[in-house]
Amino acid sequence: MADTQPRPGPHAQPHANGQPPAGPADRDFIAGLLTGRIGQRPAAAQPPPAPPGPAGGDARPPAAAHTAADVPRLAGLPGTLPVGWEVIEELQALVSQRLSAADPDKLLEEADRRALATSLVRNAVADWAAKYAQGNTALSAEQEAAIGTAVFDSMYRGGRLQALLDQDGVEDVMVDGLRAHVEFHDRPRQTIERVADSHEELIAWVNRMARLSGHGERALTQSSPMIGFRMPDGSRVTASLLTTRPSVVIRRHRIRQHGMAELVAWGTLNPMLERFLTACVHAKRNILVVGSMGAGKTSLLRALGREIPAGERLATLETDRELYLDEPGPKPGPVTFAFEARESNGEVRAGERAGEVTISDLFPTTLRYNVSRVIVGEVRSVEILPMLRTMTAAGSGSMCTLHVRQPHAIISRLVQLCTEAGLQTDAAHHLIASAIDVVVYLTYLDETALGGKKHRFVSHIHEVHDVVGEGGRPVITELFVPQGGEQRAVFKNMPSFVDDLERTGLLRRAYFTDRPFGAWQAPLQTAGRP
Repeated sequence: MADTQPRPGPHAQPHANGQPPAGPADRDFIAGLLTGRIGQRPAAAQPPPAPPGPAGGDARPPAAAHTAADVPRLAGLPGTLPVGWEVIEELQALVSQRLSAADPDKLLEEADRRALATSLVRNAVADWAAKYAQGNTALSAEQEAAIGTAVFDSMYRGGRLQALLDQDGVEDVMVDGLRAHVEFHDRPRQTIERVADSHEELIAWVNRMARLSGHGERALTQSSPMIGFRMPDGSRVTASLLTTRPSVVIRRHRIRQHGMAELVAWGTLNPMLERFLTACVHAKRNILVVGSMGAGKTSLLRALGREIPAGERLATLETDRELYLDEPGPKPGPVTFAFEARESNGEVRAGERAGEVTISDLFPTTLRYNVSRVIVGEVRSVEILPMLRTMTAAGSGSMCTLHVRQPHAIISRLVQLCTEAGLQTDAAHHLIASAIDVVVYLTYLDETALGGKKHRFVSHIHEVHDVVGEGGRPVITELFVPQGGEQRAVFKNMPSFVDDLERTGLLRRAYFTDRPFGAWQAPLQTAGRP
């Protein structure tokens, strides 16, 4: 068995070099240890024993029986292995056995345990490589390093799929049975034909990742055919057995410590929008960030959250941890309590799912923490009511995200969720008007299929007034909208709360009509057009 000791949060999981083992730097560290090892290989080293096969079945063939022709299914990716994955599994089983023997009661600190695992990986790979070279072409130092990294990944990271996750620009990895599709932010989709030997192996990978992430009480089985959790590096995993073939979607978090300045550099905002939204945060405006799937709502919400003054107290509520506002950022932030909902363990008792804690369930506890603001990572269902009521009663400056396909459908989408939660339409209109101050809409243009890239930018910003108008709907003012052939947000109307923005010291009234300040730094480079 792999070492499945539950891990704490990313900043509390140092590697042997004191850094979190969540990215390519970790692979470089392991590779450096492997290629720079000290001492002689034992002359009479024995190949690692094959782990026992299924009950009543044959054991696996010895590792030395594999040749360099046994290239794994991820051929062509960075760090391609010179041997079959069976070798990695055998070495991983051996190292896990030795690690358990060396620290049977798991008394070592996590950093020390990982350092010990690194040493055991180094020795096991060296012994195996010496035996392998007796009947095959000796492996290079780089090949041994790739094997060692794969063994470590199998124990502490994403195992067989880690090579996919470590590619530059990866946003999503979608596994359908044995085939994987990789989505990038700057190039077309890549398809890998075989990332597992069987559906059972893929399911075992999901359950091992769940244990490794501290979710040992949850497993993907026929009785609980859906599961969601966070991998040790923060990537979000959703898996299901309800599809034609077992399926897994991994959402990779490429950016976690960015702020508003980075969004300007990436073209999501211009200087005017950056200053306006930052001033809205300091003026304690309630902000709703909306857009379609993949538009960058969480990235913008995270950046806005990092603008909250350090003297405040914040609570974040998420179904899957993505904001990371409780972690140290580029500048001091507020005291932050990061709440995460919990899925059921699959049991149903008296009509309720045992162990389940929803976003709605978290609101009462959040208010007892006497926080000044609440941020909900994503409003999807009935949690819309406690979110809006918190904004109205006690959470000035609160924020959340919501999936909306078009800017004109924002109010309709909010009303739909409110009525599904049991509120009458008229009451929903009044609640929305009194709760939300600013709505920011992000547009997402995916042009990778045309040879371009993915564009994410703010295209609309609306003010929601605390009054209902014609048809009983909240009154909306367009503050920034596309104009004059520009698809991105351009200033149109002065907000009614401009005096509050000026009092923050971050924005002056004149900025709104300062065209150079409010301009986008460069034309939008869409595919096939200048």
